[in-house]
Amino acid sequence: MSFRFLTAGESHGPALVTIIEGLPAGMPLVAEPINEQLRRRQGGYGRGARMKIESDSVQILTGVRFGKTLGSPVTFVIANRDWENRKAMMQIEPAGQGGEEPPKITVPRPGHADYVGMVKYGTDDLRNILERSSARNTATLVAVGAVAREMLGRFGIQIVSHITRIGEVEAPEAINLTAEEIDERTENSPVRCIDAESSEKMVALIDGAKRRGDTLGGVFEVIAFGLPVGLGSHTHWDKKLDGRLAQAILSINAIKGVEIGMGFGVAATPGSRVHDEFTPGGPTGVSRLTNRAGGTEGGMSNGEPLVVRAAMKPIATLMRQLGSVDLATGEARPAFAERSDVCAVPAAGVIGEAMVAIVLAQAFQEKFGGDSFEEMTSNYDAYQKSYRGIGAGTEA
Repeated sequence: MSFRFLTAGESHGPALVTIIEGLPAGMPLVAEPINEQLRRRQGGYGRGARMKIESDSVQILTGVRFGKTLGSPVTFVIANRDWENRKAMMQIEPAGQGGEEPPKITVPRPGHADYVGMVKYGTDDLRNILERSSARNTATLVAVGAVAREMLGRFGIQIVSHITRIGEVEAPEAINLTAEEIDERTENSPVRCIDAESSEKMVALIDGAKRRGDTLGGVFEVIAFGLPVGLGSHTHWDKKLDGRLAQAILSINAIKGVEIGMGFGVAATPGSRVHDEFTPGGPTGVSRLTNRAGGTEGGMSNGEPLVVRAAMKPIATLMRQLGSVDLATGEARPAFAERSDVCAVPAAGVIGEAMVAIVLAQAFQEKFGGDSFEEMTSNYDAYQKSYRGIGAGTEA
């Protein structure tokens, strides 16, 4: 059975819940690595007041015994501390049973899910839409991604990210940096940028936007090191690794564009400077002179580092409220405003890592299978020996 998951919960409800199915039995899994990724998601300069309330951690409820998976579904819960402040607003019981129904919110925010969600689901209160469409729910994705990282990490796969742009400030590329170097530099930057000078400029830009009541977007880059050749497939549109990655990244709140490798740069570049030439050498007998493809060819991983970039738009909740319409009266009104981040690009990079990890874990399990972690490891080792022997002329 393949790695799949389901999440549930509202931004200000009692908790966020996740069920993961298809993890092999015997895989080491404890809460702390998941909690570490949740802490990273909550960081980053420009975050709002909600991050001061929540201190996210998971409680693993099922599927794990003595620190190892059982092969059955894994369930965990992330409690919402702000639920205590919002019980009257988000109570489960009908109005009148434990409290009065709060006033309806009827002025949608441009750029948010509010208006289209209200029309689609036939509600006259945008609270019913914003609770699930809120980026608060990405905490569950990061938790699932942390589990995926634990699986991949056992096979030497490392996933990191860094911020390459916030607003008008663009940072240098992460050329020839290892996963450890990128991780060290980003974790020491308030905006998760590898370049100290660019980091300072980004912080100043965020401060200016906050004073104006505005918000900022940017670009993050996710890099996965240590991938084997052959994750994904060329045989069907929905099996192609790059297509699956693009869908996963675009599913993150406020992401409007995705690039792999050179991305849109290939459109203006001759083929002689786009395709990665082969040369003899390396552990498989075949090496690359460049990595312009960003780690995928024909919908499959090619053994080079996977490089994925995503563009995030500015957050749709502005303290300097944009123009809107009160859907209850039809009158022009300033858009609804609730506490919000000024810039969430650093956090989006962490969420991007999680989504990349999830897609890679799914593709990894499809390739190597195994009801137990031991079986998966055996399959992986045998495959590594087979394709690593091609260039050396050894037997599979």
